Amino acid sequence: MEKFIIKGGKKLTGTVSVSGAKNVALKAIVAACLTDEEIIIENIPLISDFFVMTEILKELGGKIEIRDHIATINVKNIVTSKISLEEAAFVRTSSMFIVPLLIRTGHALIPNPGGCRIGARPIDRVIKGLGLMGASIDYDHKDGFFHAKVKGRLKAINYKFDKNTHTGTETLILAASMAEGKTVLENAAQEPEIDELINLVNKMGGNIKRTKPRTIVVEGVKKLHGTTFRIGPDRNEAVTIAIASILTGGSVFIKEVKREGLMEFLDVLRKTGVEFEEKKDGIRFFSSKKILRPTNVETTFYPGFMTDWQGPWAVLMTAAKGVSTIHETVYENRFGYVKELKKMGAKLMLYNPKVKNPENVYNFNLNDDKKEYRHAAKIKGPVNLHNAVVNISDLRAGATLVLAALLAKGQSVVFGIEHLDRGYEKFEQRLKKMGADIERVNHE
Repeated sequence: MEKFIIKGGKKLTGTVSVSGAKNVALKAIVAACLTDEEIIIENIPLISDFFVMTEILKELGGKIEIRDHIATINVKNIVTSKISLEEAAFVRTSSMFIVPLLIRTGHALIPNPGGCRIGARPIDRVIKGLGLMGASIDYDHKDGFFHAKVKGRLKAINYKFDKNTHTGTETLILAASMAEGKTVLENAAQEPEIDELINLVNKMGGNIKRTKPRTIVVEGVKKLHGTTFRIGPDRNEAVTIAIASILTGGSVFIKEVKREGLMEFLDVLRKTGVEFEEKKDGIRFFSSKKILRPTNVETTFYPGFMTDWQGPWAVLMTAAKGVSTIHETVYENRFGYVKELKKMGAKLMLYNPKVKNPENVYNFNLNDDKKEYRHAAKIKGPVNLHNAVVNISDLRAGATLVLAALLAKGQSVVFGIEHLDRGYEKFEQRLKKMGADIERVNHE
């Protein structure tokens, strides 16, 4: 096991590139299984979640070669229709393999998806959609697997998602890409990563169009072919580095990122008084103000303020003068970092705001909510964070606590960094290049 030792108070400066988007790379692995021809994916992030997905691909009979952030994938034959429970437990995207297995073998055994335990993350919306497309899917409570089968090709459907679902939209896009007929997906998610997946499948010979912001039309094809595709920069990593720069009073230029996909973050950031400079080849983040203005933020699906940004934003708001609020509407339980942040002197209080129509406000299934869960946080500032020993509970909490340690006075110890490694490639090395005092060390 490993930990970070971080000495706070160092300004972050310089020019940096962010990794390829995690939420595209993982789905690209699944898309590559739809064809028996070679798929080349460029700018892949070398993160643990990606390697878990590659292990699943190998178990299915696929081959993958990785050189210099380029993955060459060949899945000529699928040798098993079962995803191992051990591998799938780590990454919730593993559930998406149900599509290529159904399309190429006619049956699939898929465990309940894993990943960060930050919410129930139900796949009921996917199961419902695939069922309408002709798949027979049963869940066996004894073995913990979904047992799915289909005769012939999947059938096209007109389907409206009850609530926004990123992975659900992508799963049904892949299913519809080779289904018989024209599929129309309504209330489909809008994230830029989904459009990247659409572009990849279209380069493979698919026929997918976003006809309206939340409507996707898919004309099914009988066969997909090989192609080469480059993944764009990871929006979540860009926001993490931007906030790190601002918190430490530094100045960092992030190459290749654009306003698109970051618009809501930039708009809210401007309200705090933080300065940034947009250029053709990236954005520079800096701040000449020690005290920021407070904000009230509500997380929601794209094009709103991302749920993945709320933890880092909470750290930023500890430097704001007054009371800030964050209302989490995407997941029912995503404030796991608060207890640890309080150890560092942050003044946070969790609460449940009064909501007139929770079914319309909250994107999670209300049946998954519990009395002990809190959906909002108040942050009082400004405060001077101090060093502490903290433990990471999930991927985004990891980024949150690292940011707090970079700002805090003294030396902090951060345990649980394996969660951070799921989404950030060699994060401490890039922080060191920008001036951070951070070391990865082994511990007993």
